[in-house]
Amino acid sequence: MPSALPDGEPVPDDGSLPASALVDAAARPLGFYLHVPYCATRCGYCDFNTYTATELRGSGGVLASRDNYADTLIDEVRLARKVLGDDPRPVRTVFVGGGTPTLLAAGDLVRMLGAVRDEFGLADDAEVTTEANPESVDAAYLAELRDGGFNRISFGMQSAKQHVLKILDRTHTPGRPEACVAEARAAGFDHVNLDLIYGTPGESDDDWRASLDAAIGAGPDHVSAYALIVEEGTQLARRIRRGEVPMTDDDVHADRYLIAEEKLSQAGFDWYEVSNWATSDAGRCLHNELYWRGADWWGAGPGAHSHVGGVRWWNVKHPGAYAAALAGGKSPGAGREVLADEDRRVERILLELRLKDGCPLDLLKPAGAEAARRFLADGLLDPDSFDAGRAVLTLRGRLLADAVVRDLVD
Repeated sequence: MPSALPDGEPVPDDGSLPASALVDAAARPLGFYLHVPYCATRCGYCDFNTYTATELRGSGGVLASRDNYADTLIDEVRLARKVLGDDPRPVRTVFVGGGTPTLLAAGDLVRMLGAVRDEFGLADDAEVTTEANPESVDAAYLAELRDGGFNRISFGMQSAKQHVLKILDRTHTPGRPEACVAEARAAGFDHVNLDLIYGTPGESDDDWRASLDAAIGAGPDHVSAYALIVEEGTQLARRIRRGEVPMTDDDVHADRYLIAEEKLSQAGFDWYEVSNWATSDAGRCLHNELYWRGADWWGAGPGAHSHVGGVRWWNVKHPGAYAAALAGGKSPGAGREVLADEDRRVERILLELRLKDGCPLDLLKPAGAEAARRFLADGLLDPDSFDAGRAVLTLRGRLLADAVVRDLVD
């Protein structure tokens, strides 16, 4: 089941923010994340805030229905307009995620996007993305999305090997994600991403190479490759604990990452964040860059998180509770925190270090600066960038990014 929300102070019923949140807001990009919490089945590794029809039956009532979900989410977009007042910023990015957004009718996704456009306006070069399960779309569906204003799409491929997909409880068939890329291109999508997962129990190096080859051959301009994380409470965690499938170790993850870097770079992809590669700057996911650079975004939907001007808040998780709050004229926020300057410093290091241009060395305190010099000597940080005042990970440093950042934030 989905993981628990963090603790925090209460969110006002009207969702209002401290006045400090909008100071200098015009200098920061604004994005929207629209969460669709529905899935046809639950993948064995997933602990996202998603729900199948069986999990909702009897607990959500009519308020949790997929049929009226778009109207409910649009209510939160309108709430966002009230909370942000006369903030003049057009929205730079919109990202519809889940769950499986494409379980909704294409027209519903277009209406949700339309609400953002109507309430805030979209930047002329706005990036508009939706995630999609390969089995939940066809050529007509993709054409309707493109005609409705979407210009980027991200397909969950995970693997090209059937036995790996089976371990992950993925329902699509090998080859379908690659076909989806062609259909998306034919519909006029400018940018297409394929998501991959490496380190699944039972996956071999050759299986991973085959998945990369299939993804590259499909012709996307962006690939995301993530190491499988086995979250407590998931079906996969229970299977590993029972000894049904083996746990993959960190050395295997490192080897798979190196294989990904080699194959993707040879195919013309360049890394710009530890787990993300694009064929050009235009192919990068600008929405995710908002997160990594600490910009502002409003997350609408059950369990969605938001950040505006150093204030972070998160919504109630259950679709029924979420819809009930909005129907009652209240914010669906479950809790929030106002980040102190030290919190924001630490988060900048945590997030920006993952990027290709790294983080400024002047963010580091004396202990962190000493650790940075040690990592430089060990070959984990790039010397030219260090001389220019930035901590930038080398390839070896990317393999050890979590360990590096732990010492830099001291």
